[in-house]
Amino acid sequence: MKEHTGQTRQEIKMLNRKLLEISGVKNVESFDSQEFLLDTEYGFLTVTGEDLHIKNLNLEQGLVAIEGRVNTTAYLDATSSKPKGFISKLFK
Repeated sequence: MKEHTGQTRQEIKMLNRKLLEISGVKNVESFDSQEFLLDTEYGFLTVTGEDLHIKNLNLEQGLVAIEGRVNTTAYLDATSSKPKGFISKLFK
């Protein structure tokens, strides 16, 4: 797991499970209507749900807004159990 050493602050804001705003995003590794994989200042973050799509993306400022029905958000690390889909291929 990567350690965070910078001064960057990360915020994750969710409104009614329909809008998720995330700061501290370095890159969007992959996404589809059911799953996003984001590389953030604090490690890889997955967002799963239904009918997900990017509402706003500004990697210069490290901001991502995702709309749709959000089911889960989770950071991936060495202790994560059984990642699925694209994530499992990434960590093999």
